[in-house]
Amino acid sequence: MFTGITAALGSIRRLTRRGEDALLEIETSLDLEDVRIGDSIAVSGACLTVTAKAGRVFTADVSAETLSRTTLKNLKAGERVNLEKALRVGDRLGGHIVLGHVDGVGEIVEKTLHSGSLVFGFETDPGICRYVVSKGSITVDGISLTVNRCEKNRFYVNVIPHTTAATTLGFKKTGDEVNIETDILARYLEKWVTGEKGTGGATTIPADGPGAGVDLEMLARHGFLK
Repeated sequence: MFTGITAALGSIRRLTRRGEDALLEIETSLDLEDVRIGDSIAVSGACLTVTAKAGRVFTADVSAETLSRTTLKNLKAGERVNLEKALRVGDRLGGHIVLGHVDGVGEIVEKTLHSGSLVFGFETDPGICRYVVSKGSITVDGISLTVNRCEKNRFYVNVIPHTTAATTLGFKKTGDEVNIETDILARYLEKWVTGEKGTGGATTIPADGPGAGVDLEMLARHGFLK
């Protein structure tokens, strides 16, 4: 679990394909002293497991699933990525709850300067945008951001100068792709409301009697709506 607060940038040494999977080597100024083999590090929003480290370099395996859903498959030597070590119990939650499980890829379609900050417009699949709400949280390349406004397949965020300087957004341009992770709370709420079946085939737990779900009638019956 992460917070979406980038701790340092990393530079790609190499991405080595191994069948459908890959091996990623990253050099960074991030303090790796307390990082153990098996620990998690978010690489531009994708949670990866550290498999080796030496000095300022660490290595991580990248599965075929991660490659298919993220921009990691396109990384080249010398490219920079955002890095964040996994959240520890007792740490400050400076951004929002981020799992490092990327939903999909978005494209930068707008980048404009506004009162010292940068306003980015991202276009992505409508199936992802359905979980994006105005003033809600969104993770872009591992960065926790607040949504200014959203449309059918596009959303906008304001990026302050500090974030621009401390992350890869400072040198991203229109046409570049980014990793998108929506707020996990939205996805859980949708499942509870619709009673969608999980991967194991079991339906959600009834909220108000046998077979019941969470709907407007149920909320009104219990005094949540008037």
